[in-house]
Amino acid sequence: MFATAKAILKQDPAARSLMMVILTYPGLHALGYHRLSHWLHVHKHYLLGAIIAHFAAKRTGVVIAPGAQIGQRVFIDHGIGVVIGETAIIEDDVTILHGVTVGARNITNGRRHPHIEHHSFIGAHAQILGPITIASYSKVGANAVVLNDVPDHATVVGNPARIVNFKLKASI
Repeated sequence: MFATAKAILKQDPAARSLMMVILTYPGLHALGYHRLSHWLHVHKHYLLGAIIAHFAAKRTGVVIAPGAQIGQRVFIDHGIGVVIGETAIIEDDVTILHGVTVGARNITNGRRHPHIEHHSFIGAHAQILGPITIASYSKVGANAVVLNDVPDHATVVGNPARIVNFKLKASI
């Protein structure tokens, strides 16, 4: 969590000090609670994990299901209104702004939530729904409703989301 706080300090121009980030950033607090609830979930203490997740949601305004897999240095900026579902996977160095839903479209068994790959940026109030992939270094615009996979280095906006910028990776 200390590495996450340091990454937030580097990334957020509003952050004045590491202590400010540690003490006042609800997204960081939500991730701390999630680490504990996820550990309990993985070790089959489902009820206790769910209770901690519920407490964390009340305290931080961020709802993260205990089964969600979240990587390192994830920055949930402002936090309020963020919802991350049970089978979601969020890799390292992802930024998520307030009001984002990483959710399901159907109630089914198996994977039903998105996979967000490393270094992606998710704009405020974006809705990313279903078992889709937001590939590495992609950007999802504010209020976008994403229902299909997004390729590497792409920017998507709108409802339904469409690609407005796409950079091919240089071949070596």
